[in-house]
Amino acid sequence: MSSALTDLRRDFVGDIIEPGAAEYDSARRSLLTAGSPVYVLRPTSVVDVQACVTFAAAVGFALSVRGGGHGFPGFGTNDGGVVIDLSRLASVDVIDKERHIVRIGGGATWGQVAAALAPHGLAISSGDTKSVGVGGLTLSGGIGWKVRKYGLALDNVVAAQVVTADGGVVRASETENPELFWAIRGGGGNFGIVTAFEFAAHPTTDVFYGKIVFPASEVATVLQGWADYLRTAPEELTSIVDFANPFAGGSDAPVEVFVAFDGDDADLAAKAIDPIRGLGTVIEDDVTLKPYGDTLVDGAAPPPGIELELVTRGAFVSKDSVSEVLAILAEVGASGRSPFIAVRSVGGAVSRVPADATAYAHRQAELMFVTTAGGPKPVVEAARPGLDALWGRLAPHIDGLYANFLASATDEDVAGVYPTETLRRLAAVKRQYDPGNLFARNHNVRAE
Repeated sequence: MSSALTDLRRDFVGDIIEPGAAEYDSARRSLLTAGSPVYVLRPTSVVDVQACVTFAAAVGFALSVRGGGHGFPGFGTNDGGVVIDLSRLASVDVIDKERHIVRIGGGATWGQVAAALAPHGLAISSGDTKSVGVGGLTLSGGIGWKVRKYGLALDNVVAAQVVTADGGVVRASETENPELFWAIRGGGGNFGIVTAFEFAAHPTTDVFYGKIVFPASEVATVLQGWADYLRTAPEELTSIVDFANPFAGGSDAPVEVFVAFDGDDADLAAKAIDPIRGLGTVIEDDVTLKPYGDTLVDGAAPPPGIELELVTRGAFVSKDSVSEVLAILAEVGASGRSPFIAVRSVGGAVSRVPADATAYAHRQAELMFVTTAGGPKPVVEAARPGLDALWGRLAPHIDGLYANFLASATDEDVAGVYPTETLRRLAAVKRQYDPGNLFARNHNVRAE
């Protein structure tokens, strides 16, 4: 231990934050979890990251890799281990103006990316929250406001720089370490630390964005009509439906249909969005033209000193099961005992990628839905039986789980995220790049 620490202090340029340091209390936390790591390391370069990995492997402590720190299971911190905080690796550079190739540090957030690309008239299909890390979101998917037109965030990755468990640095692309490139697009943080991504961005305009609100009593008809329409809607239109919001009345909360039309033509936008307006009694409509970056929201964090627990679970729905799933969600949402529910449209560009082209395998899903229960631990524990019962009803109708919206990481979760053949192929990549499972704090794929 002392020898490894001596080597780290000699070779490492970034910050080494230990218990008792002024920065430790904030450094030990991810967004939703407060850990007690022995060391929080903030590298400033890929060489620093190599030194971090070498140190973590030598001391044998649990290792957490933190990008934005939004992961619901709290992967971005730990107790008694090492945290590698990538926040100082956050550069965003257009490296090929003709092909719109953008190099992004593994610790950047999507808000930083949107702000940096706006002056170039460029954007990348990402998530919908500014403070979410590029790395965490991209490695497992990335379903945001441009998903139906430009695909998942990971569909726009063309290369990555990865520090592997042996402390080496490799480049992954279609032609360089192609199996690793396949694996990091959907396989999470199982195979190394991505210190830089190269994305193919696209020219962007302002977009029409906002919410159309309906009474809670119309949730069943609005949900089904919305899903039916999204099957034939222009791919420029992406949409999310929120309902049963406990902070807005629970079962009496209005149904909020958020829309994003990727374009600044008012007539085309109206033609695409008006069928949603016709689904029921509109009680609010604030859709307006705004910069793409303004569609990303600030991430919500618990107030300082308040320990809250979130139980979040997300799953995919194929076309054949849409009606059954939406009927169950609408019924539970109106029951007065519902978690917060959100349903997201997918399809479009996502579905045109072959299922085996990336480790993200849920290409034919029409929808992805999320349930969330939150609050002090006793409140969440009291809600668990109802959540378990809801998911028991849904289980026959769902087609896989979405890693970015899971608060747990059980073997059952991993099997839901990765179909059998995908998991087998991921295990082979794991054997090559991380046979000792150094990178285990994730939806873990084991080498055996």
